[in-house]
Amino acid sequence: MSSMEEKIGRINELYHKSKTPEGLTEAERAEQALLRKEYIASVRANLKAQLDQVNIQNGDGSVENLGEKYGNRTH
Repeated sequence: MSSMEEKIGRINELYHKSKTPEGLTEAERAEQALLRKEYIASVRANLKAQLDQVNIQNGDGSVENLGEKYGNRTH
C-alpha cells in the first residue's frame, strides 16, 4: 500500500470485519497490527516535524527554536 489514506481505509475495513461474527484471520490480525504501527509512526513523525518548526519568544526578546532545543531528545 502506498498512501496513508489507503492504509487508513484498510485499517477501518479490518476493524469493521473484526466486529462481525466471522472475525479476522491470523493473517488479517497481523496485517492490522502492522498497519496500526505504521500509522502511529507516521503520526509521531508528522507531529515531531511540526514541533521542530515552533519558535518561542523569550522575555528578553530572543527567539528560540524548540526543535533545536529539544529535537535531539528521545522521549
